[in-house]
Parts: sequence; structure tokens; C-alpha cells
Amino acid sequence: MIDLQKIVAIDVHTHAEVSCCQPHDDYRPEFDEAFARYFKSDKRPTIQETADYYRERNMAFVMFTIDSEHETGRRRIPNEEVAEGAANNPDVMIAFASIDPHKGRMGAREARRLIEAFGVKGFKFHPTVQGFYPNDRIAYHLYEEIAGHNLPMLFHSGHSGFGAGVRGGGGLRLAYSNPIHLDDVAIDFPDAPIIIAHPSWPWQDEALSVAMHKPNVYIDLSGWSPKYFPPQLVQYANTQLKNRVLFGTDFPLITPDRWLRDFENAGFKDDVKPLILKENAIRMLTLAP
Repeated sequence: MIDLQKIVAIDVHTHAEVSCCQPHDDYRPEFDEAFARYFKSDKRPTIQETADYYRERNMAFVMFTIDSEHETGRRRIPNEEVAEGAANNPDVMIAFASIDPHKGRMGAREARRLIEAFGVKGFKFHPTVQGFYPNDRIAYHLYEEIAGHNLPMLFHSGHSGFGAGVRGGGGLRLAYSNPIHLDDVAIDFPDAPIIIAHPSWPWQDEALSVAMHKPNVYIDLSGWSPKYFPPQLVQYANTQLKNRVLFGTDFPLITPDRWLRDFENAGFKDDVKPLILKENAIRMLTLAP
């Protein structure tokens, strides 16, 4: 059980990058090489190392992998492994799952099993890497199962470091991750929390518009140092959207130490900082009684 009084922040966006039960899938080495160049790091901690790292900082975190088996042919890290990591570290870790939307009804069945048998608390989607528009009905079997359990759905938005610099971008299409496509999802599932991940460059204004219009839509601040945030994102986080903006890092790509250091001087109001760092996530994830 997470001690909500003790922890100083909840990072809603971290990645499981290493499996302890299967070898790394070296399916296309050029992707790994480009990834390391783009993010200037190839350090990939295990799930347990990540839990220990956040515990040392009195922080909780949400973790997930990405299932992109249809679009990339890359073997996924098992969702069960992430869920078991959370079960072993319940004081700091919250498990989200990822299921390729192309798996249709079988994917929906998997989602139900992960929720009911493994206690996952939400789901991550990466439209560019998974190769689908979020409002494509191919994903709706999966959304219906998730929304039926009142769980959040987190969507990558904007530019993607995955595939950046690879010939032809590795065939991955940035247009899938324009957050305007989430407007339809927010209409069709109005009671499910929908999280737009990252400053959505080059579509930041689209993300802000969707979040302003649809009260079930949140924005997480992962993937960028706060000192690089677009000014309109800081403006809305300080005002109309102050209750629906969430702390996230994209760990291990950005560390919480660096993110928090830059956050202090990024123009956020003192009364808004606690909302972003912890309070909004507590409410969105229904962690409090």
C-alpha cells in the first residue's frame, strides 16, 4: 500500500525496458542504436532497480511496457512481469499494461484477465509504434473493457524518439500520435480518464484544446525537461487545467532528479506544484479512500 502522506510525488510515466524472464529481442539493431543516440543513453534498469530507485526518493511511480508486436514485430515484455513487479513493491509501484489494439477481442480478453487476476490499474498506448489512429474502431473492443473497469488509458502523443534517425523513420508514422484523434475517444468513453502523454510537439495546442473541452482528459508532463515546455502548456497548467496536469518523467530517459530540478524554475505557481506532483494523480488513479 502506498503511503500517500509519505511520498513526495507520483510519476505517472515510466517504462519497463528490461525483462528478467526473457532475453532482449534484438529484432532490429538499428532501432536500438538510433534510440541510444537520440536519448544519449542506453542504460536500461530492471523493474526492481527502478522500484528501489524511486523508493530511495520517497516517490511512487506508474510503469508499463509497450506491446507493438503487430506493427514492429518486436517481442513485448510480458505485462504479467510488470504486474508482478508492482505486487512485489506495493509501497511505490503501480502497474499499467499494454496490449496491441490489433489483437481485437483477444486483446480485450487479455485486458480483462490482467485487471481481474493481476490487478493492473491502467493501460498504455503508443499510436505511432503500435500503428493505429486512436479513434480507429479496431481499438474499441479493448477500450470498452478498460472503460468498463473505470481505468485510465494513457496515450503517447507528438514526436517519437523511437525510430528517430532510422531510414524512413523505421516506417513509423508520426501522424498517428496527433492528440486531436483522442477527442473522439473522450466522447465515446466520457467517464474513463484519458491521459495525453508528453508536451505534444508539434501539436501542443491540439492537446490543450482537447483537455480544455473534455473534462475526462489529462496531460502528463513526461518526456521533456520542464525548462523546454512550451509557454502555453505552463500557462494552462497554472490556470484552467491545474487539476488535470500530471507529473511524469519517461524514466529511464529522463530522471526524476533532473525533472524536479528544472521544474522548480519553469514558471509553475507554488500552489499548483503539489497538484501536479501528487494530488491530481491520487484523484485520477483513485488511490485515496
